[in-house]
Order: sequence, then C-alpha cells, then structure tokens
Amino acid sequence: MDVTPAGGATPAGGTTHTGTAVGARGERVFAALASPVRREVLRLLREEGPRPVAELASHFAMARPSFSEHLRVLREAGLVSETRAGRQRLYRLEAAALYEVQEWLNPFERFWREKLGGLRDVLDAMEDDAP
Repeated sequence: MDVTPAGGATPAGGTTHTGTAVGARGERVFAALASPVRREVLRLLREEGPRPVAELASHFAMARPSFSEHLRVLREAGLVSETRAGRQRLYRLEAAALYEVQEWLNPFERFWREKLGGLRDVLDAMEDDAP
C-alpha cells in the first residue's frame, strides 16, 4: 500500500526518516499500531470504508468507553479522522499517517528481499548440480 502524502510531501517536520529514527508522529503511529484492537479497526476501515462508531464498536466485545479510548489513540496518531453526519460520528482511515512508518520499514523489506534473493541463488545452484 502506498501511503505517500499527496504531492509527495514529506511528513510533518519536513524530513523523511529512512533508517533508525522516526519523529514524534511516527512514535504515536507505532504506539497506536501496537494494539490488535486498533489494527483491526484500521483493517475494517480499509476494507469497508468510513463507518459509524456504533458499527465499528459492534465488532468488539468491550465497553463503549474502552472502545472510544482506542478511537482517541487512532485519532491522535492521525490514523483516522472523525466527521459528524447528523447524530452519527463517522470514522475514516487516514493512510497517509502510515508514511513515516513505511519509510522506517523500507530498509527491512530491502534486507529480506536481498536475503531471499541470495537463498534463491543457492537453491538454483543446487538444482544445477543435481544429477
């Protein structure tokens, strides 16, 4: 999933983080992603689009105040936005907030791609040597 902000802009603070450091926003996003409940909320919003709070909450066996706390953490991390439609509050995924996390993870993806490529080369060489 490409989560580059519109226009290719860098995250808040003006720099792209590639390596070991993430900014304050990235730290909030990582903290938000630490919870399986919050990851499931993000998955639901990604797959089903904007949803009312009551509909999202119906997927979880927890008290409404506890679920509201999860939504607050996601809002503060910039991973979801809330809009009001009459008496309903609709939540929407804001994937651009994942940009800094994606930038931090990219070197690990390259690392494993290189390692698996090396393994493929070894296995191919073994096939060539087989009688």
